Amino acid sequence: MASIARSMRAVRPSALSQLTKAAPRAFFPRPAQRSFSTTPSSELPFHALGSPPEGLIRKYTKDHEWIDLNADKKTGVVGISQYAADALGDVVYVELPEEGTEVAQGDAIGAVESVKSAADINAPISCKVTQVNLGLEEKPGTINKVPEDDSHGGGWIAKVEVDEAGVQELEALMGEEEYKAFTASEDH
Repeated sequence: MASIARSMRAVRPSALSQLTKAAPRAFFPRPAQRSFSTTPSSELPFHALGSPPEGLIRKYTKDHEWIDLNADKKTGVVGISQYAADALGDVVYVELPEEGTEVAQGDAIGAVESVKSAADINAPISCKVTQVNLGLEEKPGTINKVPEDDSHGGGWIAKVEVDEAGVQELEALMGEEEYKAFTASEDH
C-alpha cells in the first residue's frame, strides 16, 4: 500500500492529458450548488423558529445547556445552545441518557463528540429523563443545524419531568438576554 506522501506526488503532464482525453469533462456530474448564509452566528436569533411558544420558559446555564420548561412547570426539554454547537464544530456522535434516569443539577446526562473535541451534556436542573431524541443517534449533525429546536426534527437531547427542587433551581439560570451578554463576554 502506498503511503499518503507517495500518493500525493504530482501527476506527470502527459498522464494528465491522457486522463482528460479518456474521460471528457462533460462526463462528470456538476457539483451541487450550495448557498451559505454570510450572517455570523452571533447575529442570528437564539431560537431556530423565533421565540419559544407562549407559556414556555427558556433558561440557559453557564455550561451552555438550555431547558424549555412548560407552563405547567412539571415537564420540559433539554439541549445544548447554538453557541455550544458552533464551538464544538461538526458533531459526529451523541451519547444520550437512559430514559428513567434521575439526575441532579450539573450531573452529566450525556455527551457530544465532534471533530474538534468531546464534552459532557449536564442537566441544567434536577430532573428525570422521560424521553430521548433517538434521531441524534442516526444523525448527530442535527445538533449543529438546529440545537435549540425542540420539535420532532430538532437537536434537543431529552424530555424531562421536573419537581419542585428543579423549578427552584431554574430561577438561578440565565434568561435569553442575559445568556447573550454572557456569551458575548466569553468571545472577548
